[in-house]
Amino acid sequence: MPSLSRHTERHRSDRIGWLRAAVLGANDGIVSTASLVLGVAAANASHDNILITGVAGLVAGAMSMAAGEYVSVHSQADTEDADLSRERAELLANPAAEQRELTAIYVTRGLDPVLAERVASQLMAHDALGAHARDELGISTTLSARPVQAALASAASFAAGAALPLAVVAVAPRAALIAAVAATSLLFLAMLGGTAARAGGARMGAGAWRVAFWGALAMAITAGVGSLFFTIV
Repeated sequence: MPSLSRHTERHRSDRIGWLRAAVLGANDGIVSTASLVLGVAAANASHDNILITGVAGLVAGAMSMAAGEYVSVHSQADTEDADLSRERAELLANPAAEQRELTAIYVTRGLDPVLAERVASQLMAHDALGAHARDELGISTTLSARPVQAALASAASFAAGAALPLAVVAVAPRAALIAAVAATSLLFLAMLGGTAARAGGARMGAGAWRVAFWGALAMAITAGVGSLFFTIV
């Protein structure tokens, strides 16, 4: 009989939930705070007002990210729970039909009908709801929605990202503030994109360029609006 011992493999799919929330939060923290600071600075605000605006943006943004992520992911969790409840009721009402449905799924994936029926029968005997959740509904433990985890990750990562341009604002002289915030924020964004790509197993260069490009665009537009407002006023 062949050995059933498992060899260790390293996969990154278990990082999808928290990695997405963390990268999104940090990216938004850097981009929105840097853009806000640059827009206010371009409108010729004082150094203190720029710093106060940045701090307010950090607090408001972190809370907004947490609330938005929680509501969004909780909606996904509610949908998953509703689907599982419906599937549980169907399994109780007509288990034979549910087994035929599972068999048909395995046939479409390449198993011959006899083997597909045996697999469906054994999986239903072991964990019927789990088999249907995974193979019919596409719900797995790895990818299931975790609202609180996503909310905390988003808020913390947003605050961490926003703190970077704020630290530059705190130490940079007013005359060089716009250039210093823009340059360092682009560097922070490139590092974030590269790190996230590496954590997810993708190419670091592409991830760094993508994040930095959109951040530069957001900062340029916001600074332009601030400069225009100062010119008009």
